[in-house]
Amino acid sequence: MATKMFVLLLIFAVLSSHCYSGSISIYWGQNQQEGTLADTCKTGRFEYVIISFLCVFGNNQIPQLDLDDHCDPSTKGCVGLADDIRSCQSRGVKVLLSIGGGDGVYILVSSEEAKEFADYLWNNYLGGNSTDRPFGDAVLDGIDFDIEGGSPSHYDELAGHLKNYTSEKKVYLTAAPQCPFPDVYVGQALSTGLFDYVWMQFYNNYCEYKGNASDVKATFDEWSDGVPATKFFLGLPAAPSGASSGFIPQNVLISQILPLIKKADKYGGVMLWSKYYDDLTGYSSSIKSHV
Repeated sequence: MATKMFVLLLIFAVLSSHCYSGSISIYWGQNQQEGTLADTCKTGRFEYVIISFLCVFGNNQIPQLDLDDHCDPSTKGCVGLADDIRSCQSRGVKVLLSIGGGDGVYILVSSEEAKEFADYLWNNYLGGNSTDRPFGDAVLDGIDFDIEGGSPSHYDELAGHLKNYTSEKKVYLTAAPQCPFPDVYVGQALSTGLFDYVWMQFYNNYCEYKGNASDVKATFDEWSDGVPATKFFLGLPAAPSGASSGFIPQNVLISQILPLIKKADKYGGVMLWSKYYDDLTGYSSSIKSHV
């Protein structure tokens, strides 16, 4: 009897730990000093790596990808990233492309343009076909919506079109809204229920951590209860210099905040901005076993 009881307690402990286990997602692409995409995935610390940014699109503009000094897409210099992308995927890491960003010039002005842009993303980055794919024949796992300006219009339609393409590979949709709920720019798109993961930006905002972990938990719950997505992530800068405000020291995150938000049914983990800042502090390494 004692042996059976021990086994049951062990199983319960294992199941409980799995219920509260989370992942780390990280943005890559805006600083050459952060290392290669392949090396980022080789660390084993990240389940999702988000290539940033496709920062110009819509309003009859030619879509433009900006990866700082990593490579120059205008000269087909990013085709070599295909091997890095496949290396990441072989390790089980999902690699997504982020559209938008804080410094981009973008807006969707019509339903027709939303469909055209969806076709562009599908044919150039996902499972479609194009003679001018920036990452060669590598097929990304999905699209991240980091919309921080322009207009909220037509992103719900863009999401719908992206989810309607059929292939053997699932197209993941993620979003990085600001933590005030609902988000001004992607709130309507998120209400469609088409998004898999949402990493709310708890920085550069009034709803960021200001000494009370319960306030962060309340905002986290507001998002996870109010948006029909699969998992929700706490988005943070990985270094004090990574944002104008909102940095949370690792020990505070581990001792005060994670124990609260991990209780949420849709808790997914932590999102970090960005690999460059993470290298400065070792943030992901210090929190990995606690996420």
